[in-house]
Amino acid sequence: MANIHLTKKEGESTNSLVYRFGKKVMRSGILREAKRDRYNDRKINHNKRRASALHRELKKKEVEKAKRMGTLKF
Repeated sequence: MANIHLTKKEGESTNSLVYRFGKKVMRSGILREAKRDRYNDRKINHNKRRASALHRELKKKEVEKAKRMGTLKF
């Protein structure tokens, strides 16, 4: 990720400085990169995914057993 540094020019208004900053951000591609990565999930390692899947299967079996026994609580 790039850092953008600006200094206010002689006689430059604040609005102009903000406008220049926005232009630099757009040209640098920081915004595009942030929007692209916004919804990407991090990769979960194999062992953690496996443990999660085993836990889901166990819970599913417990619910099915409770339904059959008539002891399912809501």
